[in-house]
Amino acid sequence: QVQLVESGGGLVQAGGSLRLSCAASGIIFSINVIGWYRQAPGKERELVARITTGGSTNYADSVKGRFTISRDNAKNTVYLQMNSLKPEDTAVYYCNANSVWGNYWGKGTLVTVSS
Repeated sequence: QVQLVESGGGLVQAGGSLRLSCAASGIIFSINVIGWYRQAPGKERELVARITTGGSTNYADSVKGRFTISRDNAKNTVYLQMNSLKPEDTAVYYCNANSVWGNYWGKGTLVTVSS
């Protein structure tokens, strides 16, 4: 089992920045890929960014150049630095971990970007 707890969401003006954190616990050595997804009202959940155990990253086209995913292995935490935020980035952001034991989700953290 893997447990994921997100934090760092909130209300920010367009052009501002936020940093989301995802703290992982449990059988974390089994995690292959960990990342962030988001779901806006009335839309499907979509991949934002993810990072592998080897450090490879990939991003949605809509956030490239603005968002950066990183991990602190000592703290078992993954971060999503979000800069130049836009109103269309408004969504609930979920942490996701894919491991040999299954696919796990956090409960999400709300990011609201005002225009």
